[in-house]
Amino acid sequence: MKISVLTLFPEMFAPLESSILGKARQKGLLEICIVNIREFTKNKHKKCDDYPFGGGSGMVMSAQPIYDAVNSVDGERKTHRIYLSPKGKTLSQSKVKELCGLNKDLVLLCGHYEGVDQRVLDICFDEEISIGDYILTGGELPAMVLIDCLSRFVPGVLHSGESVIDESFSENSLEYPQYTRPENFMGYAVPEVLLSGNHANVKKWREEKKISETKKKRPDLLK
Repeated sequence: MKISVLTLFPEMFAPLESSILGKARQKGLLEICIVNIREFTKNKHKKCDDYPFGGGSGMVMSAQPIYDAVNSVDGERKTHRIYLSPKGKTLSQSKVKELCGLNKDLVLLCGHYEGVDQRVLDICFDEEISIGDYILTGGELPAMVLIDCLSRFVPGVLHSGESVIDESFSENSLEYPQYTRPENFMGYAVPEVLLSGNHANVKKWREEKKISETKKKRPDLLK
């Protein structure tokens, strides 16, 4: 999978060089191209924003540099293009699976300031996605969240395919509690069923815990 990210602040994406994502990139399983929008502006001062028509506070990202940046990475419009925006559809596990199922490379636009000129969104982008009902200073963190979610479904990125299947939200429920050594920590013992070696009982316990954890912490998922 190739993901091209359009941003005013490419230096913010340094974390993508680390941990699982960094290893996936080194192995060629995931290609992430960070594109500096400022390189495409025709403004001699490298400005990519201007005052909003109609008045109001703040600045708006200009259409021209974004349009040219998009076309530099996808001139034939073969990708799926996403604007990270608080006005978009809220990101969910099912949405991540949907995007992976497109079998297309992605272009992500990171907004800033008061937003983006609507015309370039109408011309160039397929949808808007939000990572939650709150406002951030820009779209870089949401873009990294989306990339991280997507990477887990790329074959070979995770050591075990079971990790994707058994995790929270995979079946509209939360994951069961996890334990590791030692068996007793400060008087708190690992549930005996997990030490029994009886795989059927372990499976039953985990299914029951998935339901009870969801009822307790996210009952809305059970609807």
